[in-house]
Amino acid sequence: MTAHIPGPCYLGDGSCRFTVWAPFHGEVSLRMLDDVPLTHRMHSKERGYHTLDLENIKPRTRYKYVLSDGNEYPDPASRYQPEGVHGPSEVTCEVFPWTDEKWSGSALEDYIIYELHVGTFTPEGTFEAAAARLPELKAIGINAVELMPVAQFPGTRNWGYDGTYPYAVQNSYGGPSNLKAFVDCCHAHGIAAVLDVVYNHFGPEGNYAGQFAPYFTETYKTPWGRAINFDGPHSDEVRRFFIENALYWLREFHFDALRLDALHAILDTSAYPFLAELVDSVADESTRQHRPLYLIGESDLNDPRLIQDRRSGGIGIDAQWSDDFHHSLHTLLTDERTGYYADFGSVEHLASAYKEGFVYSGQYSLYRQRRHGAPSTHIPSHRFVVCAQNHDQVGNRFAGDRLTTLVSPDAARLAAACVLLGPFIPLLFMGEEYGETAPFPYFVSHSDEALIDAVRKGRREEFSAFHWQGEFPDPQDEKTFRKAVLQWPDAGESQHSVRALLYRELISLRDSLPALKRGKTAVVELKSGRDALALARGHDDAELILVLNFSPGENTVHLEMAHGTWKRRLDSSEARWGGQGSPVPEYIDSEGMTTLRMAPQSAVLLERAKKE
Repeated sequence: MTAHIPGPCYLGDGSCRFTVWAPFHGEVSLRMLDDVPLTHRMHSKERGYHTLDLENIKPRTRYKYVLSDGNEYPDPASRYQPEGVHGPSEVTCEVFPWTDEKWSGSALEDYIIYELHVGTFTPEGTFEAAAARLPELKAIGINAVELMPVAQFPGTRNWGYDGTYPYAVQNSYGGPSNLKAFVDCCHAHGIAAVLDVVYNHFGPEGNYAGQFAPYFTETYKTPWGRAINFDGPHSDEVRRFFIENALYWLREFHFDALRLDALHAILDTSAYPFLAELVDSVADESTRQHRPLYLIGESDLNDPRLIQDRRSGGIGIDAQWSDDFHHSLHTLLTDERTGYYADFGSVEHLASAYKEGFVYSGQYSLYRQRRHGAPSTHIPSHRFVVCAQNHDQVGNRFAGDRLTTLVSPDAARLAAACVLLGPFIPLLFMGEEYGETAPFPYFVSHSDEALIDAVRKGRREEFSAFHWQGEFPDPQDEKTFRKAVLQWPDAGESQHSVRALLYRELISLRDSLPALKRGKTAVVELKSGRDALALARGHDDAELILVLNFSPGENTVHLEMAHGTWKRRLDSSEARWGGQGSPVPEYIDSEGMTTLRMAPQSAVLLERAKKE
C-alpha cells in the first residue's frame, strides 16, 4: 500500500497534492475558494483515501472538502486555519530559510526544560515576542524550551489542549512560518525546542474529523470526550494520521522533542500499541536526520513499562513527567493534604521519589482507594522529568496560584534546589526563575454557550475533591486570561533579579559538577534531624552531599560523612540569595559523624575536597 500523507503537499513541480481519508464517503470533492470558487472531484484510493493533484496552487490558497452528503468542512489535516476552527483551510509554503544547519541537538539528560504558554508568556502573545525573550532564558542556563500545545484551538485564548487541527499552527500566535522562526531562533541560541502535542482526544469545538472517518471509538471514554480509535477497525489509518503528525513537527519545524499529553488516556489493547509504533517511527526519523529526537510522556499510571527500553519489554518512551515528585515536594512545602495530595506529606515520600522516580510503586493509595503503580528502581533517573511547578499543578488549582504566592521565599529557594540539584531532568514553569506572582488559571474562548457552561461545571466538579471555597476565575472571561500574562520586570532586569541569580547558580553547579547530572544517587540515613533529607551524589572520584531542611525553623542534622574536608558549594539561605545567612561553615573537616546547623527551609550542597 502507498503511504498517504494527509493534507496538502507540494510535489516540487509547482503542483500540490491534496489527500484526505474519508472511507465512508464514496465521493469527495475539493472546493477551492479563490476569487472564482471551483470544485474538483477527487480520486478514490485504497482504504478510503481520496487524492487530487492540482497545478499552480499558490501558498495562502484556501479550500474545503465537500463530502458525499453535500456538507463541506475544513481539512482534518489542515496546515493553517486563518479564520479559526470553523473557517476554510489554507495551503502554506513549506520553504523556510533555516539557519540551523549546524545544530545537532543535545542529550536529553542535559536538558534544563522551561515550559511556556505562548499566549501568556509575553503581552503580545506571539511566537515572535517569545523569541525575543530567549536570550534572557539562555543567560540563566535554560537549554530546552517546551511550548504548550500550539495546534489550532477555538478563539484566541486557550491552554492548547482543546485543539481540533493537530497539524495547524494557532493563527493568533503567528502561524507556521513564525513558529519555524521561533525554533530556528532557539537553535541559534543553543536551545532545544520541545512541543507539547495531544494525541488522546480532539477538542470539543470545531472537531469535524468524525465527519470524514472513524477517528473515534465508543469502546473507551476519556475525561475530555470521545476516545481516539487506536485499536479498532480502521485504526491503522488513525495511527498513520498521528504518527505523520509527530514526524511533521520533527521534520518541517525542526523540533527536537515532543511532549505527549496524558498517555493514560490513550487506550489501546493491540499487540503492537500505537505508542510503540510511534517510538519506532521517531527512532527511524532520528536516524534519518542524524540528530537525537525524543519523546517525553505524561502519564498518571506509574507504569515503568512506558519508559522501559523496547528490548526489555517496554514501550520505549525516552522520559516521563513524575507527578509523585511534585506532590511529595508540594505537600512538604505547603502542608496541603486534600485531593491527590492526601497520599503525600512526609520526607519519606520525597526520599522515595529521589530513589525510584515514583513514590507509589504498588502501595495502597488513599486517594485512589486501591493499589497504585509498579516498581521503577531499574529505571535510570534521567528518564524522569520533575518540577516544583508546571501548567497543570498551577493551573488546576482553584485560583491558579503559583508556588511563589503560597510559600515563603525560603521555601521557594529550597524548592528550586530540590529540582535543579536532584538526579532528574528539571523543568521550570515560565516566570518561576524570577518569582512571577501572576496566576495561571484555566482559560478558554469558546463560541458555544452550552459548551462554556459545561466547562464551568467541569471545573467546579474537579475542584470539589480539594474542598476549595468561593468562586473560581471564569475560564471564558477574558480577564482571567489577561491576569495570567507574565508581569515581566523591566527589560533586562528579570535575568538579574536575586531569584534569577540563584537559578543561574543552581544550573551552573549542575553543569559544572558531573555528579549532579550523571552521578549515582543514594539517600543518606540521618542519625537525627527532623523534617530533613540528605542525598549522596557520586561520579568517578567526586563526592557531593545535598542536605534539605524542610522544617520552618532551624534544624540540627547529624549525618555520616566520609573523612576529609568538605566545602560548602551553596546554601540557599545565603544573604546573596535574599536569605538570613548561612549557619554552615564554608569548610567542614569531617571525621565521620558530622553535625550541621541549618537555616529554616534551606538546601546545602557540600563537596568533598579531592586528595592531592
